[in-house]
Amino acid sequence: MGELAGAEISVFGSKLESFSVETPGGRIHIRWDNEASATPNAQLAFFAEFLATAGVYESWVNSCPLVYSSGNAPHKRDVLGTWFLSILAGHHRYAHITGLRGDGVSPQLLGMSKIVSEDALRRALARMSAEESRNWLRPQLLSSVQPALNTPWILDIDTTIKTLFGKQSGANVSYNPHKPGRPSHALHTYFVSHLRMVLDVVVSPGKQHSAAHARPGLSDVLDSLGEELLPALVRGDCGFPPQQQRPVAGAPGFGNEPFIVELEKRHQSYLFKLRQTSGVKKMLRRQFARKDWTTLGRSDQG
Repeated sequence: MGELAGAEISVFGSKLESFSVETPGGRIHIRWDNEASATPNAQLAFFAEFLATAGVYESWVNSCPLVYSSGNAPHKRDVLGTWFLSILAGHHRYAHITGLRGDGVSPQLLGMSKIVSEDALRRALARMSAEESRNWLRPQLLSSVQPALNTPWILDIDTTIKTLFGKQSGANVSYNPHKPGRPSHALHTYFVSHLRMVLDVVVSPGKQHSAAHARPGLSDVLDSLGEELLPALVRGDCGFPPQQQRPVAGAPGFGNEPFIVELEKRHQSYLFKLRQTSGVKKMLRRQFARKDWTTLGRSDQG
């Protein structure tokens, strides 16, 4: 990667000269060196070209509500670019960002002047309210998913318990099947089934893991979609791990009356698994005791 000349690329037996790609940071020249050490940054140039061609990166940066007035403050593009590179690198702590400080190529691909410090990222997050962040990120996320919603699709709801270590806002000791007794967050996720494309994620304190806390997020997602993009089916499970033989007290379950009533008011089709509580078992016994059941024939297709 760089301005070196004379390199060649072997593709299906033929040889191609070095070439260039258009990135958010401008035109970058690329060449392959079969004798050099491997670098994890080579493929980023092609991804940056996709971001520049699709325009999603510029839209994400320009719509960010961050505003700096001080001359000593970092540039918004540097802050967002550092976040972006840190996420691509798989970082999950602020301290890991220090590992990017020696990279002089990746910032150029995104049109950045430098990698900012972890403290600058913390302060940047503190400058944005939860409402501002939501109004910024939700349209960006939906715009990348909407082209896939023109055909009938299924909206899945899932609640994931994320175990936390250290002091974090909303870290509560509650239902935690992975590490009982550890504080956690509850992540209510709404995504397109099979494609696994996420529409929204609501991060809640660990004690807010029930279906009642997932319902407002579902309403927001359905409200944000146009009538022609609504799902053919909303689907959710009974809310406890399948390897367990019985429900866990307090585990989230979506097949409850308030959740169902909310969807029926919208005339939205749904499919939920029910816990086998005593009331459900009594209803099943009454249904199977009826005498008007008929045997399926071949025309019924099972």
